[in-house]
Amino acid sequence: MLTLLKLLKDGRFHSGEALGAALGVSRSAVWKQLQHLEAELNLPIHKVRGKGYQLASPLMFLNAEEITAHARSTLWPVHIYDSIDSTNAEALRLVDAGSAAPFLVLAEQQTAGRGRRGRKWVSPFAQNVYYSLVLRIDGGLRQLEGLSLVVGLAVMQALRESGVQGAGLKWPNDVLVGNKKIAGILLELVGDPADICHVVLGIGINVNMQKTAEVDQQWTSVQLETGSPVDRNRLVAQLGEQLQGYLARHKSDGFAALQQEWEQNHLWQGRAVSLIAGVNQIEGVVQGVDRQGALRLSVDGIEKIYSGGELSLRLRDDS
Repeated sequence: MLTLLKLLKDGRFHSGEALGAALGVSRSAVWKQLQHLEAELNLPIHKVRGKGYQLASPLMFLNAEEITAHARSTLWPVHIYDSIDSTNAEALRLVDAGSAAPFLVLAEQQTAGRGRRGRKWVSPFAQNVYYSLVLRIDGGLRQLEGLSLVVGLAVMQALRESGVQGAGLKWPNDVLVGNKKIAGILLELVGDPADICHVVLGIGINVNMQKTAEVDQQWTSVQLETGSPVDRNRLVAQLGEQLQGYLARHKSDGFAALQQEWEQNHLWQGRAVSLIAGVNQIEGVVQGVDRQGALRLSVDGIEKIYSGGELSLRLRDDS
């Protein structure tokens, strides 16, 4: 089916006869494959008698050579998959199989994409960026402090480079435009953080997605914000360059060197929020983050510090 899709990717009309000849199958077999494409990948295909078949909009596939061509510096070795359960899951499998870090995993589609706190990450085919970068950490717990916030800065800057000037941060792992989510970050760790471990920087960015009924919160995409489809290969290259710069600074100087920049770009700075930790809910006002990336919250006039992967932040109605 993906071979057929690559024949249609230019967004032009192709006759069933021509498609069948290119694939070495009958026109009825082409028709069946097109039905599967629509059903399984949720890709609208126009069918016009006398003209043939046309994708509702052109597709540009991820390509390692094109990513390299767009980059101004040497990026990481990359594994690209048409469809996979989760780029983070594949990254962890590659670590387990002995692949040497750093390396990058990308996919056109995830069938079991994961967000924070076990949530599903909606992953339509060839529309967004599903990105997992694997780093090896040698005996430096300091290298993990505030790391997800540092990744957020890199994602935000790459989005701004792509024309999304309103992109900003929400503690701990989201990138928003206004109150709408455009990107999320999921870090996963394997090994001994006090000795040698690997960390997977999982990043999902809504790029050319324009509609979905599967997301249960406000969301937006780069195309919705800019009004134009985006070259995902260019965006992947921009993200890689931003990550290289921010990760190098974080490794040499720690999160404290980026604390002020992060706070300046935190959209909820000074806002009244509810911090949800399991069944508990804490009301407060966001003061910023500390030198390790933990949330500083004013609770009844007293500043308190909160950190942990299971915490969730929500704006209060009176914010």
